[in-house]
Amino acid sequence: MSIELEEIAEFLKQHHPFDLLPDDEINTLPKRLTARYFRAGTKVLSPEQQCLHLYIIRTGGTETRDPDGLLLARLSEGECFGVRAMFRNGKAANNITTLEDSLCYLLPEKDFHDLAGKYPQFNYFFAQMGGERLRSGMQLIESRDDDQLKLMSVRVADLIARNLVSIDKSATILDAGKLMSKERVSCLLITEGDAEVVGIMTDRDLRNRVVAQGRSYDDPVTEIMTANPISIHPDEYAFDALLTMTRHNVRHLPVMKDGKAVGVITTNNLLARQSLSAVYMAGRIGKLTDPADMAKVIKQVPELLSHLIEAGATSQNAGHIVTTLSDAATVRLLQLAEERLGPPPVPYVWMAGGSQGRQEQTALSDQDNCLIIDDAYDPEQHGEWFRALADFVCDGLNTVGYVYCPGDMMAKTDQWRQPVRVWQQYFNKWIEQPEPKSLMLCSVWFDLRPIHGTKSLFDNLHRLIVSKARDNRIFQAYMVGNALSHHVPLGFFKNFVMIRGGEHDSTLDLKHNGVVPIVDLARIHALANGVDAVNTFERLHAVKSLPSISKQGASDLLDAFEFISITRLKHQVRQIRRGDAPDNFLHPESLSAFERSHLKDAFSVIKNLQNALENAFGKSGT
Repeated sequence: MSIELEEIAEFLKQHHPFDLLPDDEINTLPKRLTARYFRAGTKVLSPEQQCLHLYIIRTGGTETRDPDGLLLARLSEGECFGVRAMFRNGKAANNITTLEDSLCYLLPEKDFHDLAGKYPQFNYFFAQMGGERLRSGMQLIESRDDDQLKLMSVRVADLIARNLVSIDKSATILDAGKLMSKERVSCLLITEGDAEVVGIMTDRDLRNRVVAQGRSYDDPVTEIMTANPISIHPDEYAFDALLTMTRHNVRHLPVMKDGKAVGVITTNNLLARQSLSAVYMAGRIGKLTDPADMAKVIKQVPELLSHLIEAGATSQNAGHIVTTLSDAATVRLLQLAEERLGPPPVPYVWMAGGSQGRQEQTALSDQDNCLIIDDAYDPEQHGEWFRALADFVCDGLNTVGYVYCPGDMMAKTDQWRQPVRVWQQYFNKWIEQPEPKSLMLCSVWFDLRPIHGTKSLFDNLHRLIVSKARDNRIFQAYMVGNALSHHVPLGFFKNFVMIRGGEHDSTLDLKHNGVVPIVDLARIHALANGVDAVNTFERLHAVKSLPSISKQGASDLLDAFEFISITRLKHQVRQIRRGDAPDNFLHPESLSAFERSHLKDAFSVIKNLQNALENAFGKSGT
């Protein structure tokens, strides 16, 4: 690749959502791009004009106005326009005009859609800007209003994403550029004496006032900075910050308190808050080096979950999206551990079990994980490395917000950090000699999913598990007996049977008496039929055409699972909105009569399918 193409690839890697793509993919993009230069004031696009490219701003800036002239957005380096045209058969929706001389890279429409189809994270980012909003009608108006309200409820102090980075006014331009590169920031505050701010220097200043003008890097930074920059107080609202930036056409805003700088916010901070995105959050986690900083991102999960449910997400979508963040935290901690410990002495794969393995996490999740190591593993030579890895990651996850498993079903427990041959022995024993403890373990370890590492280590093991479970009727019967121990809270006359006494008096446990029984049913039918899916929805869809359960029964279970799961999530969202810690214990009177009726129907479906399960497989082990 030429130096010019390499430079374009590096530019893309620094901007969202291209930074979410694999390096190999980004390195091929520059050859597909064409460059166009526009003078200030050029109307690049107008409504209904044919637009067959995504425009990526390399230098300069644009503004977007609707057909009536209402200002919708101002865009600058690294941002894109023409997105809506990509979802409107190549027809532009708004007026796009350059605010200054601008250079854009143009990505052809076909390449854009190819990337969107190939990479969900890329598609998710742009779909929120285009297709989904175009399809959502009145929801578009509601989401815009919601964004405004969110910005009116968030303080500027909450948007400060990192410690202040500044440099003394005596520094040279070269000194400032090196510091910006080292700290990976797009601006520096220029200070004098006791942290008094005298100016601000941005990456745009380096481009326009240094490189473009051929200025010496040895010149003082004061010659290119913006003196006495506009600032904002940390107690102001995010809406006011966005308004200030828009009015003054700036992307960086110093945050000042009592005459001293306490941080800087950027348009990226505001856009991230304005459209809370799991993809953005996962991308941020992937750049952090401290579990405590990751915890600040994960603390937003309840808010994310609230927005998902309010936007009409299904429980399957919500679970998948929320699990994406625990996956991101796990992968990042493993990367940091390897940087600290050195490369692994033998291959391994980190596995998630339980709800994370099934991609069904909610706002309330603990850890279930294990390590599968290559059979070249030698405890004497390699044991300490893998122990340190597991401790670092499990301790880090606990700091991030995924608390230790109460049953110690984690990789930091020696028993769950073993080579493939030992895991084979485990599963052979659990399947061939089932007992109460092994059945409890099955609820976690039969729902495994690889997160990071050499995933082929799990593939052969997984095939063995599925094959043995499918062929062992005695094991299946014991699994049935264990599943039937989870009773639905429904009495003989179809009345709710609620918890009596204690902390959760007069409530229903939607997890253990609603969600878990369906998870158990789906697992049994999947294993009995050799289905290798792990997610509950996928398992039930897969067994629809198989003999152990009727097509109608599988469909009814899918509906029951969705209704109970979404009721559980809405209950947790209500708790979050009240400022309470989310749990699984629902007071039925908090539901409408319609919802209570449907909840009873869902419990009835489970009860009927549990009875059918006992008839199909028999019952043992109880």
